[in-house]
Amino acid sequence: MRLPFAKYHALGNDFIVVVNNRRLGKKPLSRLARRICHRRTGVGADGLLCLTASAKKTLVVDLFNADSSWAEKSGNGLRILGLHQHLKDKRRRNFVVRMAGLDHHVSIVRATGRAGLIKTDLGSPEFTTGLVPVRTRKKYLINAPLTINGFDLPVTCLSVGNPHTVLFVDNFDFDWRALGAEIETSRVFPNHTNVEFVKVVSRRRLLLADWERGAGATGSSGTGAAAAVCAAVMTGHADRRCQVVFETGSLWVDWKTETNNIELTGPVEFVAEGFYEFEE
Repeated sequence: MRLPFAKYHALGNDFIVVVNNRRLGKKPLSRLARRICHRRTGVGADGLLCLTASAKKTLVVDLFNADSSWAEKSGNGLRILGLHQHLKDKRRRNFVVRMAGLDHHVSIVRATGRAGLIKTDLGSPEFTTGLVPVRTRKKYLINAPLTINGFDLPVTCLSVGNPHTVLFVDNFDFDWRALGAEIETSRVFPNHTNVEFVKVVSRRRLLLADWERGAGATGSSGTGAAAAVCAAVMTGHADRRCQVVFETGSLWVDWKTETNNIELTGPVEFVAEGFYEFEE
């Protein structure tokens, strides 16, 4: 099967977009994700965004990580889809994208050539541990100790449509990648977890090192930035409007008081397009 694809990145977090015209099921799409996302034998990406037929102008998308696992949401992925659709029809600047059954409004703030500043809503954060989910007797874990592989770590656990575990740190002079991988797959997280290591610079500026479930260190994470700001607000470290700085650049998060919804804004760039040969 010859599949047309387009590749984009958001501060280094790269995704491949394909249209699922053949109505491939979850298993073949999972195999496709593992193959096409491989850095040496495929196109190479952190994840795969599979567009199916639109429902009343809503873009329906399935998201798969590079390790072939299905995922509920990606903030950068939502924004990438916004630019992708805008480049196909530059008259359109607003889109509704459905991931895991939830609709998200994506808009083009600014576009120049094949790059743009894209905004999306991410819905409301959820701190109830049973809904994150986390295996614990506590209803909430907000800067609270959680035993992970024999160590008590002060964590804030929440869902922004996918699970996150936030740890506040003084610096990044430790092997946060190894610790992130260990936390991700801990048995206390039945669906595994994304992990954010956050250094507070000011009430409006956070530094973030992010370990993504199913993909590893990806350069940036949209939902990770959102989770970091929500956790920082709940622990008294930050304001609701905040710049989140990665080594690759910045994302802006606004956790709205009036609606409880999160807005995420940041850059997206087109990388390449072509065809991929996929044997089911």
